[in-house]
Amino acid sequence: MPFNLFRKKKQLEQENTVVTPPPEEPKPETSMIPQENEKQPINPSQQPAQESSSTLEKTNEIVVTLPEQKLETIETQSKTYLKAMPLRELSDLESIKNEVKNGNIIILRVTPLASKNIEDVKNAVNDLFQFAESIGGDIARLGEERVVICPKTIRIWREKSPTPVSSEPLPTTA
Repeated sequence: MPFNLFRKKKQLEQENTVVTPPPEEPKPETSMIPQENEKQPINPSQQPAQESSSTLEKTNEIVVTLPEQKLETIETQSKTYLKAMPLRELSDLESIKNEVKNGNIIILRVTPLASKNIEDVKNAVNDLFQFAESIGGDIARLGEERVVICPKTIRIWREKSPTPVSSEPLPTTA
């Protein structure tokens, strides 16, 4: 399981966990017959069965967690996929945006649209750039014919260029 997914699962478990205070310590009994106002200790075998959640005991607190089935559903919904898609028409932009909104990374091949109309490619890339900025995502060019678009949970690493190259001639020592 990837580290980020493990951290997200742990975070969801913590958000959906109900912590109840520990039961009071029983008072030393002076008689074998309990009084009406005294609390009876509950035998675990006498507790009503909980169908949808399990109980864990930690030192002095009882923690109720989500059922395992629900956690599996959360895990499958939070998976990130890397998808390669061609950009054939401007109408493909909506499906690309939906994929990124769903948390997927898209590698978009723009060559099919570029062979038809280069202006449409420029408009599409500008539209995707504005979309990526609006959702807090990231976008970058991969070579001459591909673009990668990422959701807000993913950042694209960019190598910083060394020193800028000057157009002035270098001094000689002759």
